[in-house]
Amino acid sequence: MSYRVLLVDDEPLARERLKRLLLEHTDFVCAGEAASGDDALLWLSQHAADLVLLDIQMPGRTGLETAAAMQSLARPPVVVFCTAYEEHALQAFAVKAVDYLLKPVRKEDLSRALQRAAEWLAQQAPAATEQALPSGCRTHLSARTHNGLKLIPLDEVFYCLADQKYVNVHYVGGETLIDDSLKQLEDEFGDLFVRVHRSALVARARIERLQALPEGGHQLFLRGMEDGVPVSRRHLADVKRVMKGL
Repeated sequence: MSYRVLLVDDEPLARERLKRLLLEHTDFVCAGEAASGDDALLWLSQHAADLVLLDIQMPGRTGLETAAAMQSLARPPVVVFCTAYEEHALQAFAVKAVDYLLKPVRKEDLSRALQRAAEWLAQQAPAATEQALPSGCRTHLSARTHNGLKLIPLDEVFYCLADQKYVNVHYVGGETLIDDSLKQLEDEFGDLFVRVHRSALVARARIERLQALPEGGHQLFLRGMEDGVPVSRRHLADVKRVMKGL
C-alpha cells in the first residue's frame, strides 16, 4: 500500500530535499506540492492526501493555521511539521500533528515520522477498533526535560501517577514528569483514561484484567506491563463498569 504525500513549503529547495528523502520510502509517494497554506488547502479540495509534510513559517496563512483548517475536511490528512523553529512544538500537537521535525530534516528523523504516520493511518482505517481521540484533543503529552521538550504519544501511555505537585507518566519508553495535574488530564482525556485510585489514571485501551489480591484489594494489569496498578475500593465499581464496555 502506498500513501499519498503533499509537500507544503514556500522554499523550493526544502521541497526538493523532502522529495529526495521520500524516494527511499516506497510506501510513501509525493502526490503534490504547494508553496503556501492557501495553495495547500486548494490542492486538498481537489485531490486526496494521506500525509502532509508542512512548514510553519510561510507567507500568508501559517502552517499552524493551515493544519487547523485541514481538520474541517471530510478526511483530514495526517500532518508532520517540518520547520526551523522549535518553539512551535506545543502548538503543533494541539492541531493533531503526529510529529515535529526540525530543518534541515535528517533522514532518520523523517523515517521515524513516516513510521509514526503509517501507524496513525492504520488506526484510522475503517476496520480499526481503537477509540479515536475527541475532536480538538492533544495527541501527545509534553514534558520539559534537561534534554529539551519531550513529547509522549497518548497511545503509548500506561498510566499517570500523581507525584507531589507533578504527574509521573509511565509509558512504553519509560517514565517522566509532566506539569499537568491529574485532574487536568482526567478532564481533557476522560474518554481515554479511567481513575483507579485517588492518585492514578490508567489508559482504558491498555486494560487486560482485574485481579483480586489474597490479602485483600485489587490490581489492574495492563497490556505491555508486568506489574499491576492498585485499584482503590472507592474506584473499583467505576473500573468494573469501564471494563464491561471494552
